Amino acid sequence: MAGTPGPVAGAPPRLRGQRRLPEPLDPRLRQRGAEAAARGGSHKLLRSWLRATAAELGGRAGARLGRKLSLPGGSMRLLRLIHTPAVPERAPRVLGVDEFAFRRGVRYGTILVDIESRRPVVVLSDRTSDTLAGWLHDRPGVEVVCRNRASAYARAVKEAAPQAIEVADRRHLLRSFSLAVEKTCHEHRPCLQKYAERAQRAGPRMSAQEALPPTLIVDRVVWRHEEIDRMVDVGYPLSEIVRRLGLDRKTVRRYRDTSFDVLLASARDRRNVPLDRFKPYLQAEFAVGKTVATELYQQIRERGFRGGYSTLSRYVGTRRDGTAVPAPAPIPAPRTITGWIMRPRENLSPRETHALEQVRLACPDITNTRNLARAFADLVRHRRGHLLGEWIRQAEGRDLRSIRSFAGFLRQDIDAVTAGLTLSYSSGVVEGHDCRIKLLKRSMHGLASFTFLGARILTPP
Repeated sequence: MAGTPGPVAGAPPRLRGQRRLPEPLDPRLRQRGAEAAARGGSHKLLRSWLRATAAELGGRAGARLGRKLSLPGGSMRLLRLIHTPAVPERAPRVLGVDEFAFRRGVRYGTILVDIESRRPVVVLSDRTSDTLAGWLHDRPGVEVVCRNRASAYARAVKEAAPQAIEVADRRHLLRSFSLAVEKTCHEHRPCLQKYAERAQRAGPRMSAQEALPPTLIVDRVVWRHEEIDRMVDVGYPLSEIVRRLGLDRKTVRRYRDTSFDVLLASARDRRNVPLDRFKPYLQAEFAVGKTVATELYQQIRERGFRGGYSTLSRYVGTRRDGTAVPAPAPIPAPRTITGWIMRPRENLSPRETHALEQVRLACPDITNTRNLARAFADLVRHRRGHLLGEWIRQAEGRDLRSIRSFAGFLRQDIDAVTAGLTLSYSSGVVEGHDCRIKLLKRSMHGLASFTFLGARILTPP
């Protein structure tokens, strides 16, 4: 149209519905805008800025940043710029598969990642084998599948891509074995307790339940143990016990498979009793005739006690009338022992090395567990998959229930585990995208639809 001024080099771009856009405050944006306007691509450049802002921050946060930078666009306009990328016709050569939670414990989805390009390919609405198998059926070309040890993914790959090499993720293997080691340490707490009590003064033997004062946690543990034991004896399946008691499946399985004394010991460890770690000192003071509560209170306050005087006075009263429960023998927690076992020797401090040696002396089974753990960690870290069969035979030959169970799971998925301990492929890239999905979900406060969440996941940052 005659008289209509043409674009001026260096001027901010215009979009439909606006007369002129304000000039960006950031000098780098002004320079890039001027270069794009000179090439005639100002609108495309502006849309790319807004799309990148929406993909990283979402609608409202992106609009706030846009106002700071003098870029146009409200929250809804930014959201409309995000579109789900087209799904490729062929599957990547090396495919990573893992689950993520829409809502933990309720609903899960599946993310597929191209391991070589490190980019997500598609987001599936559930984690069933049929959904993944259908996607693989329609898109051939996968040669290697990196996955966790979920049985649904294993079935889908065997059904839809039997020619693909399955690779079990090394991080998941170490994590699963660490849980088996921790459970073994839980099962052998009585050994550690007896060893620690040898250094203490001999006292009347009391059952674990009598040694604990009645608290809400102890009462809850006792009730749950009695109810679950009763239902197991009647013959209820695990799912029915979960439904009737309203507990998590893992909680019911733990009460079913763990001894009563171990459960009560865990309840004692969870109680907030700040006086427990000062009881050996108080008993030593009583032994030499120091029984004045006010003096003892000042002494333990100087040593870090932060409780009230009434807590100490009640304990002193039980010491005087002979009804005090002996101080619990100091033993390391199962998770602490697991950390000492799983970490490389050179990463342990001298104090931790000495404590682990004391634990080994107290319980030969924990010594066997440590030896198996060191051998398995060496297989994983140095990718010595050819030695896996020998390790499984050694683990199955030990009288360690949790370790034998873990070895049985490895034998069921032996090909994928051997490939994971031999090949260089791993699911580390997929785990990184899992963390990014958690960030995106939290930034949208869990209110995004599956379509929009998938679009943000697949839009490259």
